[in-house]
Amino acid sequence: MTTAKPINSSADTAARSKANGTANSTANSTANSTANSTADRTGDSTADSAAALAAAGTGSAASIAILAIAAFVIVTTEFLIVGLLPALARDLAISVASAGQLVTLFAVVVMLCGPFLTAWLANVNRKRLFIAILVLFAASNGLAAIASNIWVLAIARLLPALALPVFWGTASETAGKIAGPGKEGKAVSMVYLGISAAMLFGIPLGTLASDALGWRGAFALLAVLSLVIAILIAWSMPTVRAGAPVRMADQAQILKSPFFLANVALSILVFTAMFTGYTYLAEMLEKSAGVPAAQVGWWLMGFGAVGLFGNWLGGQWVDRKPLATTALFCIVLALGMAATMALAGQTLYFALALGVWGIANTALYPICQIRVMKAASAAQALAGTINVSAANGGIALGAVIGGLSISHWGAGNVGYVSAAIAVLAALAVPAVGKLARRG
Repeated sequence: MTTAKPINSSADTAARSKANGTANSTANSTANSTANSTADRTGDSTADSAAALAAAGTGSAASIAILAIAAFVIVTTEFLIVGLLPALARDLAISVASAGQLVTLFAVVVMLCGPFLTAWLANVNRKRLFIAILVLFAASNGLAAIASNIWVLAIARLLPALALPVFWGTASETAGKIAGPGKEGKAVSMVYLGISAAMLFGIPLGTLASDALGWRGAFALLAVLSLVIAILIAWSMPTVRAGAPVRMADQAQILKSPFFLANVALSILVFTAMFTGYTYLAEMLEKSAGVPAAQVGWWLMGFGAVGLFGNWLGGQWVDRKPLATTALFCIVLALGMAATMALAGQTLYFALALGVWGIANTALYPICQIRVMKAASAAQALAGTINVSAANGGIALGAVIGGLSISHWGAGNVGYVSAAIAVLAALAVPAVGKLARRG
């Protein structure tokens, strides 16, 4: 018995050893197989992800360029009518003053409805949203082309006014997302290039289109262009989702941020400075600088064309230090405005000073938009649209202040008033910066 026990023990040990070895081998084999399979899947997933990112990066420049063209068509829809007012007033048998209320209607709707509509549509797929907006613009411009009276034309102007601020806010945010981190400023400035070009050429194009095609033909052309851009976006733009759904109430939380509100207030001040002078630039050119009335339009075109360089310059710098860039261009704006007034009788130096004004003026469009969006990273589309509303408020306030300045001191001094407001805006920047550090 005692002899057999060791033998059985040895046999059992050997059996257990064999079984354990088999089990361990099986377990190791299974584990290795599982690990290899997981690694393969992970590698494939990573490779697919990298390929997707590479593909997205390849088309990003084209997508942003198409957004810029879309911005040009959309903003031209707003400004084109100014050049069409005399022709459509004659055709519809109304006064130019009555027709001009269509411009007021558009601006007021943009200012009041933009933030709410943008918050409501913040969770919509961006590609689908842009296509829908452009189709709406095509339909409304088509309706304007066949309008039989002022009321039908008012409806045709109301519809795009509802959609314009939504595009303005979300296009800026989407361009930044497509471009990627660290490149948002350049991407947004590219979109603003289309907006700036529309502001520059919108009124002259309206006048030329009215002469060549009639005011109805001008609206019909915009309808066709809107459809073409909608097709281009559907064909080439990557799908850009709005991110995790955010309720309107949650988006509105940015309105509780003192830093964000201070940035919005700064935009109002900046745009007040810009449009106190710019609104009456044509008057100043003719009455103070002695530019012949027939040449004023060309001077304004040159002002805007030079400003396109400012649009690019602002986009290069604003990503790193948005507040400092705002202050810098406000000072440049003030210097350009004041120098333009002081040098009104000296053509060459006057033109150079006007160029400095134009560069700073146009640069501040994307600078203010990007600065406000960066101050509210949780709801950038809404922030961008609120900035558009603030800009419209500043434009209206600047027009009032400029008008009062001309009434009291003449067109030759309006630039000094706007320069003083620009300096005030630059001096307000450190106070806004303190709120950021507190936050």
